[in-house]
Amino acid sequence: IFSLEMNTQQLVDRMLSAEARVNAWKLRTGKLSLDEDFDKLRNSLDRLSKAPVFIDDQSGNTIMKMRSAARKLKSEHGLGLIIVDYLQLMNTSRHYDSMVNQVTEISHSLKGLAKDLDVPVIALSQLSRALEARGGKPKLSDLRDSGSIEQDADVVMFIHREDKMDKNAEKTNIAEIIVEKHRNGPVGAIKLYFDEEKSTFMSIDKHHDYEGMPRNAGGNFEDF
Repeated sequence: IFSLEMNTQQLVDRMLSAEARVNAWKLRTGKLSLDEDFDKLRNSLDRLSKAPVFIDDQSGNTIMKMRSAARKLKSEHGLGLIIVDYLQLMNTSRHYDSMVNQVTEISHSLKGLAKDLDVPVIALSQLSRALEARGGKPKLSDLRDSGSIEQDADVVMFIHREDKMDKNAEKTNIAEIIVEKHRNGPVGAIKLYFDEEKSTFMSIDKHHDYEGMPRNAGGNFEDF
């Protein structure tokens, strides 16, 4: 994971909260009180410490540094996935007057990295401010600063929260995962429940505490 926005401790805290299913704020502030929570944390810490996850939190990272680190990891440990959070924070090989040109180089470079190492790359991206003004669900043209992201990506997915766009939304904490582009498969959307306190997505069917949402309302993963 190349984390250009959060440092390693912040990222690990979120991973631990999600894995243990404990309140993230209570974890950060040391206000956990239930013995059950501490048991969950111990078990999750053990699992995460053994997980083949490596975090590089250098700010302003470049594609050359990422490529070097990724090659070394692949050689020494094997490499199944690269995550970049997020691509607009990466530095380029030279200065550009236009952010569009800068993001274009970054996008092309990440595409090349995925092909050269034969490893999937998940790159997070900011969305354009135009979406806030327009409202509604995000679309490909909302990818910030460059159309090259849309062109280079094999799959483009958005997370849409209606309750974040509309404070009067009927249902809260429902995240619609929108597959807007899929080079080798179908597009579509599915709804999941998002537990903000624990930084966790889960099937609506499995979230028994959420009332008012009919079963199977979110679609079916088998559709993809």
